[in-house]
Amino acid sequence: MSNPPMPPPWFDAFERRAFQLPQASLHARLPRGAPDGRPALLLLHGFPQTHAMWQRVAARLAQDFYLVMPDLRGYGDSSKPAGLPDHSNYSKRALAQDMAHLMDALGVSRFAVCGHDRGGRVAHRLALDHPGRVSQLCVIDIAPTLDMYTGTDMAFAKAYYHWFHLIQPAPLPETMIGGNPLPYLHHKLGGWGTGGLAQIEPQALAEYERCFVLPGTTHAICEDYRASAGIDLEHDRESRARGEKIACDTLVLWGERGVVQRLFEPLALWQAQCVGQVSGHAMPAGHFIPEELPEATAAALAGFLTPLRMG
Repeated sequence: MSNPPMPPPWFDAFERRAFQLPQASLHARLPRGAPDGRPALLLLHGFPQTHAMWQRVAARLAQDFYLVMPDLRGYGDSSKPAGLPDHSNYSKRALAQDMAHLMDALGVSRFAVCGHDRGGRVAHRLALDHPGRVSQLCVIDIAPTLDMYTGTDMAFAKAYYHWFHLIQPAPLPETMIGGNPLPYLHHKLGGWGTGGLAQIEPQALAEYERCFVLPGTTHAICEDYRASAGIDLEHDRESRARGEKIACDTLVLWGERGVVQRLFEPLALWQAQCVGQVSGHAMPAGHFIPEELPEATAAALAGFLTPLRMG
């Protein structure tokens, strides 16, 4: 029996940089040197991860795209401010504005964006608030936030109980998780995938563990979810009332063994929120598709972005 292929060197050809932006300081992984003519692709991670989730996908896309992989505000090595009373500094609008400022700092005016999990929700708001900046959008294993909350039933509440636990007033969830954070992290990472923690590269898992226990992380994560259950819903309702929809072409990917597949109709729900062309399909994975299926994820993105690459 042949040995499985070795993972690529850890973010070979990328460097880590810190950016002081108007409302946050962000850490990001990106190619060495200035943008060089390759089309830019912004890759956004989800909960409870960091940009490290993109390692194997990035290795397969680096030749054709200028990849920018930040830690979202509140995650990884990016800043973790105390939440405001209305949680607006963790709204997806605020986090999307961080991304626009980040790409400004790099001198990139137009770019594609792909977001998994929470990163997909930031990408959604980025495409709505900055339509002239986003050339193409990909969301991975999510349905629109407003539709998911509106469609909540017992099955969803049991499967995604953290959506309701993390939004409880501070400091209750922070204190509960902080008492033994790594088992909580491992349960989330291992419980939503197909192969448990085995699907995660050791270096990525070490990064998740390091960052999850940094001061302020648990509070920031709770604020992310509190914003989604409050001010984000207000923003989404306002956008729908004004008839705002995603203007660019959109790719929707979801895991055939995940909650989104079981309880929602992601393609139809995203089609309802877009005026551009929407395509997509289920993939043979659980929730953490880029880590379970890095080659297939990279291939799907490359195929979707081919017009951008050739243009």
